[in-house]
Order: sequence, then C-alpha cells, then structure tokens
Amino acid sequence: MPQPGFDALIHAPTRLSIMAFLIPLDWAEFRLVRDEVGLSDSALSKQITTLEEAGYLEVKKEFQGKRPRTSVRVTDAGRTAFEGHLAALRGIVGDRL
Repeated sequence: MPQPGFDALIHAPTRLSIMAFLIPLDWAEFRLVRDEVGLSDSALSKQITTLEEAGYLEVKKEFQGKRPRTSVRVTDAGRTAFEGHLAALRGIVGDRL
C-alpha cells in the first residue's frame, strides 16, 4: 500500500485531474471521464492504465447489449495516495495562498 505523501505519479496534471474527478464518485464511465478531463480516448486510456498498474484505479469492462462499456473507480490505495498527495501539497504551500 502506498505511503501518504507527495506522489509524482499522481502529480502529473492529467492524472491529477482524473483522480480529482473520480474521488467523489463510485464508478464513472470512460466517456464521462474523457469529456470531463478533455482527453482523446487513446490518451485517457494510457493514463488510466498507468493509474491502474499503480493500484490507484480499478477498471471494469462490460457489455451493454453489443456495446462495450468501460467504467473506472478509485481504489482504497488510490484514495490514500491522493489524500496523502494533497496533504503534501498543502504542506508545501502552507498558508501562503
């Protein structure tokens, strides 16, 4: 399990946006995440794979009729890492803002 603190993997702007969007949600469909963060399908797929390999996201692939449907959610490890990263950023910024 990741230790709370600054997380370079999450810190990348695109991955930070994905995680911030997903944190309050249970499951989110791929297309909803794509539209929210403004990425192409292939760019989002790459970032989701990176976060999934780190254990931060869970990916579920299903079919609705004949159409594939991909959904993602933040894992407990991802939530811990994200919250730790935010705390580290607050520690860096402090009361300056």
